[in-house]
Amino acid sequence: MVDRYAVFGNPIAHSKSPRIHNLFAQQTGESVEYSALLSEPEEFAQDVMMFLVTGGKGCNVTVPFKQEAWELADELSAYAARAKAVNTLAFRDDGTLYGANTDGIGIVRDLQQNHGIALQGQRILLLGAGGAVRGVLQPLLEAHPFSLFIANRTAAKATELAQDFTEFARVAGGGFDEISGQFDLIINGTAASLQGDLPPLPAGCLAEGGSTYDMMYAAKPTAFVQWGRAQGAAKALDGLGMLVEQAAEAFFIWRGVRPDTAPILAQLRAELGG
Repeated sequence: MVDRYAVFGNPIAHSKSPRIHNLFAQQTGESVEYSALLSEPEEFAQDVMMFLVTGGKGCNVTVPFKQEAWELADELSAYAARAKAVNTLAFRDDGTLYGANTDGIGIVRDLQQNHGIALQGQRILLLGAGGAVRGVLQPLLEAHPFSLFIANRTAAKATELAQDFTEFARVAGGGFDEISGQFDLIINGTAASLQGDLPPLPAGCLAEGGSTYDMMYAAKPTAFVQWGRAQGAAKALDGLGMLVEQAAEAFFIWRGVRPDTAPILAQLRAELGG
């Protein structure tokens, strides 16, 4: 008996999630079949429930449906409740839906375990204030950085997001013109670099020995990865590892088995040609 899982999104044809999860299934011996499903606006909830009643066991959710998935879940993980976004739904035997957000776990594991980048005591600059940033904020703050500043084109949105996490020390938000000092880690949580655009960062904001991380990834280095290299970053990273690590967490939620991500990440990187 093969258990069916899927990822819902729009667009979705580009998704590497089926490749990742089917590699996880091969590695672990789990009987899993995973596909990508296009959902149209206003039809997401109906599509998910149809997948459930026709035997689906769980699904991932990507743009633009993460908030709708949050609203659809009957029970939420702590991270999902805080982020107000769900990227993983588990279908329970009683018909209820458990919603989790594994994005923050994914980025923290990729930074710390795959790349050896310490977060504790570091000065972090986080670019953007949308759903992607909200999804990773709590796990990053739980790693006890010295400070974390959220910078966004609309300063009020960054300030408001920071105020939602005031129980953590030294978290603040504002506009790009409010960025001051140097940072040990700069994370791009916008999709701008895929179009060749960069946020207006001040010169010299990356500390010596600091690293950069783009939550996006592509076959060729993104504009932000290229910027990091030009700034002399110790490591200028993209988000492929985050994608694999968040998928591994979702797989664990569904199957109770944690895949070994290192060989999967190496294989995907080779397939991308980098």
